[in-house]
Amino acid sequence: MKRRILFALLATVVVGGCASLGRNIFREPLVNFSNVNIKGLGLSGGSLDVMLNVYNPNGFDLNATRLTYRLMVDDKDLGTGALNRAFRVGDGDSTMVTIPVDFTYAGLGAAGRQLLSTGSVNYRVIGDFTVETPLGRFTRPYDQQGRFSSFGGNSQRR
Repeated sequence: MKRRILFALLATVVVGGCASLGRNIFREPLVNFSNVNIKGLGLSGGSLDVMLNVYNPNGFDLNATRLTYRLMVDDKDLGTGALNRAFRVGDGDSTMVTIPVDFTYAGLGAAGRQLLSTGSVNYRVIGDFTVETPLGRFTRPYDQQGRFSSFGGNSQRR
């Protein structure tokens, strides 16, 4: 009986240690704003499809089960939400993820004017990923910012 209890305790410690080690080995995916398509416009706002490029710096595939996001343009909230559709990002690879964003013209204001006058705006994408990996399930935050140009360029800062 004592052996079984000792074995159960040892197994618990080993499993807990592996999960903790896995969290330390896991590297945060990089999320980069890639493009935007206007889906529809109305009197008070519209809807967009925002394309995010997700890069996996890990040496194993990431099978995402959830992605939350908060998209900001020049420190103004443009849209928030959650993508509950599973997607996979191979090890050392990238994939494009499309998120739906509904916006109001009031929320877009200055950023829209800046995009029209200069052709570019600063952006920030904040949220978290839930991924299944060989090391277990992890939910990790991400926070990426950069400058989007309507002329095709995109620079990223962390």
